Amino acid sequence: MSLASLFGFGPVADVSVILNGEDERQQVEYRAGKDKREKAPLYFDGESVVGKVVVRVHEGKQLEHYGIKVQFIGCIEMFYDRGTHYEFVSLVQELAAPAELTSTAMYNFEFKNVEKQYESYHGINVKLRYFVQATVSKRVGAIAQAKDIWVYSYRVPPEVNSSIRMEVGIEDCLHIEFEYNKSKYHLKDVIVGKIYFLLVRIKIKHMELSIIRRETTGAAPNQYNESETITKFEIMDGAPVRGETIPI
Repeated sequence: MSLASLFGFGPVADVSVILNGEDERQQVEYRAGKDKREKAPLYFDGESVVGKVVVRVHEGKQLEHYGIKVQFIGCIEMFYDRGTHYEFVSLVQELAAPAELTSTAMYNFEFKNVEKQYESYHGINVKLRYFVQATVSKRVGAIAQAKDIWVYSYRVPPEVNSSIRMEVGIEDCLHIEFEYNKSKYHLKDVIVGKIYFLLVRIKIKHMELSIIRRETTGAAPNQYNESETITKFEIMDGAPVRGETIPI
């Protein structure tokens, strides 16, 4: 118990958001901080978000409020510019007019067929989040509580998905050609390709293949790039010869 509560200066009530069927939904675990992971219920684009707001008045207390509302918000937050939030979805429902509460009250809400055009994302410099927030307005300040949801958005595979061919090398010393079967992949896809050694006149000890995730945020000149190696494979050990092919 805090000192404020002990002397009667603490909050007279608390508010919570409960989503219908939350326990039956798939839970998505995400990184909420450096060493912190949280879970949120999964929703899809166009799916309704339904639930209730519960206002619990503490025993022996009385809450005089100036209105209760619930919001559904989708926003993008840049970590390097914490004062700026871009809200691309902002819906609000008024749940109760100004009144006095002496006991627990419950209010139903429904955001019907909500458009959720972007997927949820928590990255290094930016996060895109959706949440339901309940707010109880008071004469001084407000009591608020937010509950995050996670959004997946499925898309039809692209009709054009051409292969990738690249050539790299050092003039008169090394000439390598890479080929990958596709240029676009889904998250559980398999990368298939080949590496051709067209010219080898230098000593090569080994070759590694890395998959790197790159996050780009902002716009020039205030653009930030962060790269993170997801996995790394050693695909060759020893010196190759001209005409040799390594399958990937």
